[in-house]
Amino acid sequence: MPFLSRKESILQAATLLFSENGFRHTSTEEIANMTGVAEGTIFYHFKSKDGLFLAILDNLQRDIIEQVTEFFSGKKFDNGLQMVESAISFYIHLEGVLKHRFLLLHRHDAYEFARVNAECHKHLEVIYEQFIEMFERGILLGHEDGSVREVSARKTALIIFSMVDGLVRLNTYGLYSAEPLFEELVQSCRKILENERA
Repeated sequence: MPFLSRKESILQAATLLFSENGFRHTSTEEIANMTGVAEGTIFYHFKSKDGLFLAILDNLQRDIIEQVTEFFSGKKFDNGLQMVESAISFYIHLEGVLKHRFLLLHRHDAYEFARVNAECHKHLEVIYEQFIEMFERGILLGHEDGSVREVSARKTALIIFSMVDGLVRLNTYGLYSAEPLFEELVQSCRKILENERA
């Protein structure tokens, strides 16, 4: 297990507590107790609880950009439709890899904070743009190769992302497992996209 600096330990503990209890219902005292540092150490590194939350979102944003870039780099897709289907699988996989951070992302706290904090709003915007663009790229490629019928790439990417993210949220909250519904989800997206003339 790699050694974590105090700052990294605070980020890790705060991510866990914010995701499980919510931003508003987690105190810096709880984070300090979990990390084994003085409360002042948290403020030394992050200035405020808001600053700590923004640092978590910044890390998440960078990790997601890295993961999405890695997903596309060096991969060859038979066609745009296959790229969209791979993006669905990748997004569900990513939720499993970043479980606590997805739970934090799916909590209402982040969106309440984004209403009053431009930096928070920007982080969320960049994160979701990464996800939506995955599907949009596949649709645009499908337009070129004929595997996807002529639909608005942006609007259809948003609809498909909403479907996939809805299933992922149910999985994140432990209500339904995404795995048994995966094939049905892919089939539904295929019906929306598939160019029957191809």
